[in-house]
Amino acid sequence: MGSLSPVFFAVNTVVFEPDQAIESVYFPLNGVVSLLTPLGDGTTLEVATVGNEGMVGVPLVPNGSLALRAVAQMAGWVIRLDAAQFLDELDRHGALRAVVNDYLTTLVSQISQSAVCNRRHSSEQRLSRWLLLSHDRAGRDVFDISRQFLGQLLGAPPLTVALSAGILEAGGLIRYRLGQLTVVDRAGLESVACECYGVMRHQLNRVAHQPPDGQDQAAGQVLSGRARGGRRQGVPAAP
Repeated sequence: MGSLSPVFFAVNTVVFEPDQAIESVYFPLNGVVSLLTPLGDGTTLEVATVGNEGMVGVPLVPNGSLALRAVAQMAGWVIRLDAAQFLDELDRHGALRAVVNDYLTTLVSQISQSAVCNRRHSSEQRLSRWLLLSHDRAGRDVFDISRQFLGQLLGAPPLTVALSAGILEAGGLIRYRLGQLTVVDRAGLESVACECYGVMRHQLNRVAHQPPDGQDQAAGQVLSGRARGGRRQGVPAAP
């Protein structure tokens, strides 16, 4: 499928800004990218996350843009594809377009669920939900992330994030030291998280395990979390 190339995203790497022409589409391998809505007062709020089940930056028309900021929330490798080539592949492969459309539907559902979660659920529930989704995507227990950045993702003041993290840490669910957060008790986090985590996980698992059809199988593999998991052996070590 076109010219695919590996790219490493460090934490806080800005993938694109709102209304910026999307030049590339990225398929995360072992990192996580946040989609953020910037607000007028300079704060941001995370509306969705993208891991190895999906793609970042899907232009529906040439030189298209999104009203979102995409930032790497967890360091990792992604596969890059030129946006123009991506659109060409969509025109050539009907099954690929169907998979992409299905993923976009799932992404919209995730954004809607996040909107409800941000309004109705406590900071501890939302933080637990965020940690569980990140844990699912990255496949590791330790995350390098500052409280300030985590506050930006959750749309909460650093003090609120610190208090919520402290509650989870006091319960033996996580450990936080010098910008490094460790998941200690995943089952405990699941008991604290709101129902939004289960809803989102079900949606993402469904689209990640959708098999491609017939002759478009090779093109569809780039959208498959299982296929990309197999690519990890060929990805260079982190810088």
